Amino acid sequence: MYTSRKKIHKDKDAEPTEFEESVGQAIFDLEANSDLKSELKDLYINSAVQVDVAGNRKAVVIHIPYRLRNAYRKIHVRIVRELEKKFSGKDVVLIATRRIVRPPKKGSAVQRPRTRTLTAVHEAMLEDVVLPAEIVGKRTRYRLDGSKIMKVFLDPKERNNTEYKLESFSAVYRKLSGKDVVFEYPITDA
Repeated sequence: MYTSRKKIHKDKDAEPTEFEESVGQAIFDLEANSDLKSELKDLYINSAVQVDVAGNRKAVVIHIPYRLRNAYRKIHVRIVRELEKKFSGKDVVLIATRRIVRPPKKGSAVQRPRTRTLTAVHEAMLEDVVLPAEIVGKRTRYRLDGSKIMKVFLDPKERNNTEYKLESFSAVYRKLSGKDVVFEYPITDA
């Protein structure tokens, strides 16, 4: 029990849920018996949730501290592959925890940082969701009924690693931001 708690640091010392403890235990097990030991030594998570994906599938969304995102990015492909083995049939997505600050009140001298705006946080979240692929283009389509749908084009180089996860990416981003997104690869003329 203590071993998995070492890998979970929640805000305000809240108790981790049973699912978060299972994710923490999986990360601890990876640290104990894999070649990722040195990289995972100082890393921990903030929280973990399951998101339902179409077709009776689930995705595991793991929130990591913003300060540790670069350390996680170095080992992203390997840790996701190992966690997907542990949680068989579930796609794993790592997302940095970011905070949205509301606009300053009228007459306030305090400016909020650009990175704390709703738009900036949602854009950064989108990039986290599709990692290790990179976004090469975006289109927003406005329908006649007033709804919006965003098409995001991913780098075709990472097609083998990410193609099977596109539905999961859409479901996770919809759950986190409330926006509909369709992920595609650009069509190249040969």
